Amino acid sequence: MKEIPILFVLFQQERLINLNVNNTRIIVMRESYDFSKSVKNPYAKRFKKQITIRIDEETISYFKEMAEDKGIPYQSLINLYLRDCASEHRQLETKWG
Repeated sequence: MKEIPILFVLFQQERLINLNVNNTRIIVMRESYDFSKSVKNPYAKRFKKQITIRIDEETISYFKEMAEDKGIPYQSLINLYLRDCASEHRQLETKWG
């Protein structure tokens, strides 16, 4: 699938022109917007939160390979696995020695 490059040009500081091979659109932007009557998104708690986590290379490779086979991003696949563990209340069984 060939990607079509998109070029954004700022025009007269108020208009944004989106030029691509198929069409040309002009989007008129206001100088400012009034958000004083806006309401908080009621679904915001369900959004994903970015975190930093240390995962060994072997585990990352495992999920990247599986994600490529499934056609989804590996971070989404890891999230699906963790969500499944949390929803099923899975406990880690560790045996030492």
